[in-house]
Formats: sequence, C-alpha cells, structure tokens
Amino acid sequence: MTEPTGIDRLRVRPYALTGGRVRSTTELALETIVILTDRGATHGEERGPERRNICRLCEEPISIIEISARLGLPLGVIRVLVGDMVTDGLLNTHRLDGTSAESGSRPDQRLLERVLHGLQTI
Repeated sequence: MTEPTGIDRLRVRPYALTGGRVRSTTELALETIVILTDRGATHGEERGPERRNICRLCEEPISIIEISARLGLPLGVIRVLVGDMVTDGLLNTHRLDGTSAESGSRPDQRLLERVLHGLQTI
C-alpha cells in the first residue's frame, strides 16, 4: 500500500503546517533548484511527514514548483517549509543560472534593459 501524499492526506489546514506563517526568512523563487545536504540525509527523517517527503524528493535536484506539484501542497506552504529546511541546513538551493540563491545576486542590467525595451515595444 502506498502512502498518500498531498491534499488527499492533508487533514489539517495548510497554515498549520507552517505555524501560521505565509513567508519564510529565505526568499525562494519558483524555479529555485533544491537538493538535500548531508545533514538533511541524516536528520531529515526527524522532521515530520511533509519535511520527510521533501527530503525524499530532494535527493535529486528539483525545483520549488515541482516539489509543490509532486506533493500536492500549496506553493506557499512549500516555500515556507523549504525555506525553514534551508535555514536548518537540511537543503541547499541554487538558481537556474548556477548561482547560489542565498548570494543575493541581481539580474544583469543589460538583460533587464532588453526586457524593458521589449515590453515598451509591445
């Protein structure tokens, strides 16, 4: 018998999973790639079913949005849980451009100018 996940199994309100918080201290974009750390591999099982499922999924690199879709949990809940797990050292995050999501790097100004120009021509 397989363990149900997501909304089918969810018997508590999503805000109860996050302690009523709607934001994490770690800002995570939808496309942020997440992967399990060594600490997460050894201590992730101690954190409850949602965090355990996130750890299982993050054994391979996966995006925040894909975690939400696979677990059937709201994106806001996943962002808070993953953010907490990053803060606890259970997960590492990377942006698609290869930089660390925590580095605070900004998009290239030339790229932003091209996007702005493209929007103005529409």
